[in-house]
Order: sequence, then C-alpha cells, then structure tokens
Amino acid sequence: MSQPTLFVEVHILQSLPPSNVNRDDSGTPKQAVYGGARRARVSSQAWKRATRTEYAKHVPETDRATRTKRIATLLAQRLARSVDKGGAGLAKEPADRLAAALLEPLGITKSAKKDDQSAYLLFFGKKQLDALVRLLDGRAAELAALSDDDLNNEVKKLAVVKTLSTGHPAEVALFGRMVADLPALNVDASVQVAHALSTHAVRTEFDYYTAVDDENTEDHGAGMIGTVEFNSSTLYRYAVLGVHQLRDNLTDAEETRKTAVGFVDAFARSMPTGHQNSFAHRTLPHLVLLTVRADQPVNLVSAYEEPVTGVTGLASESVVRLADELKAVGETWGDKPLRTLATYTAEGDKITEVFGSSLPFPALLDAVDDLVGKWLVGGESALAETAEAGA
Repeated sequence: MSQPTLFVEVHILQSLPPSNVNRDDSGTPKQAVYGGARRARVSSQAWKRATRTEYAKHVPETDRATRTKRIATLLAQRLARSVDKGGAGLAKEPADRLAAALLEPLGITKSAKKDDQSAYLLFFGKKQLDALVRLLDGRAAELAALSDDDLNNEVKKLAVVKTLSTGHPAEVALFGRMVADLPALNVDASVQVAHALSTHAVRTEFDYYTAVDDENTEDHGAGMIGTVEFNSSTLYRYAVLGVHQLRDNLTDAEETRKTAVGFVDAFARSMPTGHQNSFAHRTLPHLVLLTVRADQPVNLVSAYEEPVTGVTGLASESVVRLADELKAVGETWGDKPLRTLATYTAEGDKITEVFGSSLPFPALLDAVDDLVGKWLVGGESALAETAEAGA
C-alpha cells in the first residue's frame, strides 16, 4: 500500500526591473525559448541557492548546513577545539590525521586533488560534524596515537556513515544530497524548483557605462568603459514541497511544520544576487499562490505558452492568465487542489473566485503551518474537514 502524499505548490508572479540576476558563461542573462518566443530565464539552481541562503538567515549558526569540499578541515577544527567547547583538544597534526581517518570509510576523498578536500562538494549539517566528535566518546587522543592500520581498524567499528545519514538539518532535508560514491549518504530532496520564465517575450539590452578616474585632472576622458547586458521581466516561478518526504527526512512532526513554513517564506522572499549592486533589482511578488494536492504536482507554466503581450500591463494580465489556467486544469482533469491560498495585489472578480480572498502574507504562512500540522496528524481527511468548515 502506497504511503499518503501531500504536495504544497508555490506559484509566484514577480516583476524584475532592468537586471541580470543569472547570467551564462558569456555574461548574457539566461534565456529560453518557450511557446516560440524567447523568454527571460533564471535557473532553478540559482533560485534554490537564493532560497537556501534566505532560509538560513533565520536559523542559528549551529543548526545550519554547509556545502563544501572542506569537510576534513571543518572536522579537524572541531577535533582541535578545547574539550569545554565540544572538541577533543587535539593539536593540529593529530586532529588532521584523525579527521582524515574518520572520513576514509566514506570514500569521498580518494579522488580529491588536495588532501584536505573531498572530491566534490558535500552538503551536510554542522551538527553532524559535532556528532562525529561525540562518536569518539572521549577517545580522540587515544585513537590519534595509534598506527595507521590500527587507527583504520578502530574507525571501521564506529558508525561514521550512520552519523552522517541521520540528524539532517532542514536545508539538507529540503534540498537533498547525492553522493555517487556512497549511496547510503543520499537524501531525497523534498523540494523541486522549476526554472523561472518570463510570462512574455523579452529582448536583451546593453548598458554602456563609464567610470571616472577621480585623480586624473589632465585627461577628461573616461578612466574605464564597459558594457553589461540586462533585461526586465515578469517571471512565473514555481516550486513544490513534498511534505511527506520532508517528514521522512526530518522524522519530527514539529520540525516538519516549522521547515515547511520556513521554505514557503524563504522561496517567496528570495532573490538571486547577480549584478545586485549594479541594478538593485530586489522586489517582492505581485502574487504568491499556494495549491495543496495529494496526488501529483501541477506546474501551471502552460498559462504562458502564448506570451503575454501587456495590453493592460504584464503583471496584471499574467495574474489573470494564471487564474484561467488553474480553473481550466481543474475543470478539464477533474483535479482541483485540496486547498488554494493566495496573497496578491491584483483586483477582479475572476481572480477572487479562483484564488479566494487575498491573505496578508503572514496569515498565509499561518495557514500553511495549520494545514501541514493537520495533515501530519490526520492525513487528507483532516484537510477536507478543514476546507468544509471554512466554506
């Protein structure tokens, strides 16, 4: 029997002024052809990074995750800390040697170009490194004094892989982890993020700029001349959170609720930082729409397969298109969301009919907390009862 599932989808419409938030290898804003028209694009990787950074702002440093090749260095630093600060109090050389031995069973350093780095970026929680230190149970100095063979034999008796496979921080539980050399360390992501696309066709433009040499009083020409490419766009952004997978990754219901709310908040407020100082492009969405489903996620980008032309404004027309698409999908497939929640600034009877009344964003987050909590306790039937009560 399959396990019950719950998907919280986040649909966002957001306008960016002239900007270059995510560029390709030539410096051009990323683009894609969709519906026969060239669109502005922001890669899912860029927005996941921005979301993770935004999420981490509200997490204590000790509870955060990090993605780095320098796991051996970080572990050695913990081993070198004084005992009263949670470390083992080792000198640098034995700390480095013991850290390398502890990581050897993972197989992540075998093909590394540098001894103190893993072969690839590894995503893990800082608390998980502290757990590795506690795994030594005060024997760090004893183990560090052993010969290489004896040390390796002792390390094999320790649950190193299990320690890094449990107690995941929220960031790893959300975005997952893949370790090709050791599948036991893999974590299935509970979040999927689509590439953001403009709802309309775009054209890349060039900003020709100059810089003045303040100390040059003889030559009145520019001290430097350059160009930067940019575009402006109204973007459709989409992400889906599998609450069931998040619960499995975290194993704690209260932490699952908290993390689900934090993700929606962070995804809505996040912004990639490419050329941020040049364009000051940080905006907030026109619309944050949440659809809750128990069967499968539905990306509504097809609303913009025919590009919006902007007769009455790109943002307002994009909101109407999204309302039409959500209604059409529900009627055509008989697949209406269990719940629909939205925060928006647009006006119109059709929008209110499809999305419901606009909630202040803090109230929308409270609603997410409530519905995730109810599902964790009572499943889909609890959400249905809540919806009927609200009606």
